[in-house]
Amino acid sequence: MTDNQFNIVIPARYESTRLSGKVLLDIAGKPMLQHVWERAMGSGSGCVVVATDSEQVAGVAEGFGAQVCMTGNDCSTGTDRVAEVCATLGWESATVVVNVQGDAPLIPSESIRNVAELLIENPDASITTACVSIKSREEYLDPNVVKVVLDKNGRALYFSRAPVPHEGHGEGGNSTWQKSMRHLGLYAYRVSALEQLKATPPCELETSERLEQLRAMWLGMQIQVTVDEKAHGPDVDTEADLEKVEHIIAADAG
Repeated sequence: MTDNQFNIVIPARYESTRLSGKVLLDIAGKPMLQHVWERAMGSGSGCVVVATDSEQVAGVAEGFGAQVCMTGNDCSTGTDRVAEVCATLGWESATVVVNVQGDAPLIPSESIRNVAELLIENPDASITTACVSIKSREEYLDPNVVKVVLDKNGRALYFSRAPVPHEGHGEGGNSTWQKSMRHLGLYAYRVSALEQLKATPPCELETSERLEQLRAMWLGMQIQVTVDEKAHGPDVDTEADLEKVEHIIAADAG
């Protein structure tokens, strides 16, 4: 794949349930959003856009050189926000767009490029995403850790907050977590898939699990998944996550 064959949108809301204003929190002298944007810019993308409904976020993003697209405050998900950007900027239905979360300051540029390449190389897929191996049984049991089950060709069979595959009653039940995969919130879509998702109300599975990718599976979309052990953050959802990220960035700089 050559450069400029995919675009990136970084959804960046100011409000956050667990850590208000987190995309603007300082990490090593820069707002978190700038760390994300710099990694996106290093991926070889043709266009990187910060999508926000906050004038404050927009001002900060423009201050460090980012292209900004203002979106409505009625977007219920990051996917809706990405779809709105595609419509506003007039991107064609076949355009590949990567959704990079604004709270992922450690996401490797290579991982962003990998999910874009995976979609370009798999014309039957509507969406591509990434996962890493589960590192402990505690992580496997944690409902805040989203698990994904794959088929033999790397296509998603299901996503869940529950521990899947479930530990059965047979041999090796207590070691099931060692074969489980953690889903990462990094997606590449074709614009046509985003348009379909935005036009479809949440399905029962999505509402029950609180996982919007299940809407795509309910619609019959193929989701291709890459195992990318370098991609796991952590993302920043809490003060504890912020401290971890600060220590990692400080260590890398040192």
